[in-house]
Amino acid sequence: MNAHEIDYRISGTEMQYVEIELDPGESVVAEAGSMMMMDQNIQMETIFGDGSNQGSGLMGKLFGAGKRLLTGESLFMTLFTNRGRGKESVSFASPYPGRILPMDLTTLDGKLICQKDSFLCAAKGVSIGIDFQRKLGAGFFGGEGFIMQKIEGDGLAFVHAGGAICERVLQPGEMIRVDTGCLVAMTQDIDYDIEFVKGIKTALFGGEGLFFATLRGPGRVWIQSLPFSRLADRVISAAGPGGRKEEGSILGGLGNLLDGK
Repeated sequence: MNAHEIDYRISGTEMQYVEIELDPGESVVAEAGSMMMMDQNIQMETIFGDGSNQGSGLMGKLFGAGKRLLTGESLFMTLFTNRGRGKESVSFASPYPGRILPMDLTTLDGKLICQKDSFLCAAKGVSIGIDFQRKLGAGFFGGEGFIMQKIEGDGLAFVHAGGAICERVLQPGEMIRVDTGCLVAMTQDIDYDIEFVKGIKTALFGGEGLFFATLRGPGRVWIQSLPFSRLADRVISAAGPGGRKEEGSILGGLGNLLDGK
């Protein structure tokens, strides 16, 4: 697997975008709808799967597309190719506030495991597939379902996450507990499982959910401070009946009165 060598620059703070510079003939593959802008000689093409198996015939293309369907993604991805004679650029934007993380797969033993909707774009030749969780607990209660996404190859890939990002390097046997929605990505050597919150009072009234993700080293882990699901829950709660539900404790109702609601 020989991915295209691409140059990039990440811009912005809360709402970031990545600008990728392509030499003539180079390509980058991205999720449909993530493109922000592109130069005039960039050609856009819709393809099955991730573009890493385009020479393997119809069955190979269908298999690649089917793997993406299992992760809840679209059957199609978009391929951007520089058809000009000089360097051209194409930019991709993060879909919600957070950070874009460049992942050099050559430094990650060629494989990265991440949550299903974190992939943004990658150099052509990088494979985007599925990673089945071997443990049923992690599969059914892990927040990301039984299937996670894997990114394989020897090129650059870009993932996005919400809020601030914490990267932890775990030593052999070292373990941390993480909210299941806060896990962004991990290297393939991380032992990933789900642990039930001990104590019925803590489980029911702690407000942190019933399960933690347990991550055991050795390996690297990337954790996000604001999962999109948590952000969406707050927005829906604020927009629903009562408006300030749970905000400001007992002052929430008083706040509604002050607002004329």
